[in-house]
Amino acid sequence: MKRNTTVTLERLTHKDREWFILENQRAFKYGATEEFGLRDDHFEDDGEIISRKTIERCIDGEKNEAYIIMSEGERVGGLVLLIDTQTNHNHLELLFTLPEVHSRGIGYSAWREVEALHPETEIWETGTPYFETRNIHFYVNRCGFHIVEFYNKFNPEPMPEFPDSEEADGHSDEEDSLHDGFFRFQKVMKG
Repeated sequence: MKRNTTVTLERLTHKDREWFILENQRAFKYGATEEFGLRDDHFEDDGEIISRKTIERCIDGEKNEAYIIMSEGERVGGLVLLIDTQTNHNHLELLFTLPEVHSRGIGYSAWREVEALHPETEIWETGTPYFETRNIHFYVNRCGFHIVEFYNKFNPEPMPEFPDSEEADGHSDEEDSLHDGFFRFQKVMKG
């Protein structure tokens, strides 16, 4: 595939659900392994950077929209959006591309599709762990987000609750990662 390949977003169907979960985990694990090697201690359940439970919560959220990123007829990634039609303050819950297609403009093209899909959005918000330097570069330098907060053990402010983010045990996986460091980004579209 060439750089800046055209992508389309296709709604996630039940038949692609398992692929989405496993490839999302593989993409997140790839990023952590690139940064830390196999000694990483940032894994969640079952040795994964992002647990199946977290991904399923995102996919199944009441206000969430899940998509497969397609390029040249192939599945090359996925994303989940949380859309709040009352406030138009929307969240990018998950975005991943397969490691084999990194640095080809697919993530950026997918993000442009998201913006076109929801032109009513006033503010987009997302976040990433501190060690995902590739993601930080992507959101800030490519997509135009701004870092608005860095959550860690020294930050007295609790991470804001996002709709549909509560786990069954009363806390979210994101809260667990705050002690290590988690960036929150915003992109103001209107205002």
